[in-house]
Amino acid sequence: MLRLQTPLPERYTSASPEELAERIGAAKAALGARLLVLGHHYQRDEVMRWADARGDSFGLSRTAADRHDAEFVVFCGVHFMAESADILTGAHQAVVLPDLNAGCSMADMADVESVEEAWDDLATVTDVERIVPITYMNSSAALKAFVGRQGGAVCTSSNARAVLTWALGLDGSEPRGDKVLFFPDQHLGRNTGHQLGFTEDDMRVWNPRRALGGLEGPDVKEATFLLWKGHCSVHQRFRPEHVEAFRAEHPDGIVIAHPECAREVVELADRVGSTDFIIRAVGEVPAGGAVAVATEIHLVQRLAHEHPDLSIVSLDPLICPCSTMFRIDDAHLAWVLEGLVDGEVRNRITVDPDTARWARVALERMLDIV
Repeated sequence: MLRLQTPLPERYTSASPEELAERIGAAKAALGARLLVLGHHYQRDEVMRWADARGDSFGLSRTAADRHDAEFVVFCGVHFMAESADILTGAHQAVVLPDLNAGCSMADMADVESVEEAWDDLATVTDVERIVPITYMNSSAALKAFVGRQGGAVCTSSNARAVLTWALGLDGSEPRGDKVLFFPDQHLGRNTGHQLGFTEDDMRVWNPRRALGGLEGPDVKEATFLLWKGHCSVHQRFRPEHVEAFRAEHPDGIVIAHPECAREVVELADRVGSTDFIIRAVGEVPAGGAVAVATEIHLVQRLAHEHPDLSIVSLDPLICPCSTMFRIDDAHLAWVLEGLVDGEVRNRITVDPDTARWARVALERMLDIV
């Protein structure tokens, strides 16, 4: 998705960290309760220090929705997160993204046109009424709206198991279908499917660049999980050899992985879960323990700082930040906040009413499930 961020004025790009901190603090003080700054777990520390609330993407969007008094919601995260906040907040609230170039490579791997084309292709070989589309929270508002129209739901890394159980009726309830189209992250879908007792024989990867996803008709009919060929550029870096190297150095160490990691890494990890799960799991490790965390480096470094009694490292020794999350910096934050003080809403994120309505349907289905 093409997004164009205007270059910042020189007074922001040349300012020192101390100057920017002073200006951000002054702007926050001037705006008072009219302002809510949200910080995703993967943000830099110089940005996170200004957050009024920290969390994952959906949790922060719900926080924004609960803060009816906040006229301005500045979301320090990426584009799809700001869209979700706009969907869930009131018409009197403006959602701002400090840098429009802060997107998500995973979310961009499944655009609505490709998904609609896949849906049409699937209809040529099977009854799409039997397919439940499930989109990960890391997706555009347009994809969430598609899912809402087609009877599916959104999921997060925390509740993917519950949502897939709902879709397939695995809890004894009426199934919504007998197969799911899961996008954009194939790894979360695969790992959750295995949690539910399915095997690789029940899964096929849908490659949107190939005719019929690179599959044959029987593949589509036999599969329970059609997994979109998408991934997180950070979590795909973690490999089994990283686990082996850590265990060689720390035989009693603990490996905690995010479910966006590849299956072979998840199988070797001691604990697997969402960012909130990872934070809790680290907090449960006894003092003196060694922990390797397979997720974005800013969260890993923050956990290491908050738990000085533990040895916490990134599972990947080369350390890879989320390049799009990394775009949000103190200069952009100062720029949007000072604009608000001056009465100018910069980088407002809006979702058109029809898209927002159907995306909200998909989100509310998820909330009804969990």
